[in-house]
Amino acid sequence: FAGRKIRFYRTKAKIYGVEIQKAMYNLGRISINENNMKDQISLINDDINNLANVFEPDTFDIITCNPPYMTDQHGIKNDGDAKTIARHEVLCNLEDVISQTAKLLRPGGRCYYVHRPFRLVEILSMMSQYKIEPKRMQLVYPYVDKEPNMVLIEGLRGGKSRLAVEKPLIVYKEQGVYTDEIYDIYGY
Repeated sequence: FAGRKIRFYRTKAKIYGVEIQKAMYNLGRISINENNMKDQISLINDDINNLANVFEPDTFDIITCNPPYMTDQHGIKNDGDAKTIARHEVLCNLEDVISQTAKLLRPGGRCYYVHRPFRLVEILSMMSQYKIEPKRMQLVYPYVDKEPNMVLIEGLRGGKSRLAVEKPLIVYKEQGVYTDEIYDIYGY
């Protein structure tokens, strides 16, 4: 979250990535290999709903997810198109993401979601339903005078009720010029 100074740490922890689309999975593997990360990062080509057959329950300390944002009623779709699958709930939906997070996240583990504000009530409600307590939230605005187009949410499995709302993050000062806060996040 931008409200806190971002520091990037190298870790020796084992990292798993899950990608349902074969083409995206293959691109991910190329990136992992080209960056000499194949000993640390494993990429799995599978359906999120099958992960309980791949991993034991309560396995992970942290889960991050940038799930499909749109339901069937939102946006333009081309059936079977990679962008449609990435952006729309075609092969998984919000409940799949949150229910699988609840199964795989250890008690006291944290999850991080990037999503769209128009689904915020649904996201928070579903997190609570699956015993993932929303702990922090930040709205991301493309420009100061525009509506937010992203929401960042941190959850704690089995946490007590208390949600902190971070100050808004504004991405651009003007077309093509990031705000100072974005430059700080990127380390410029």
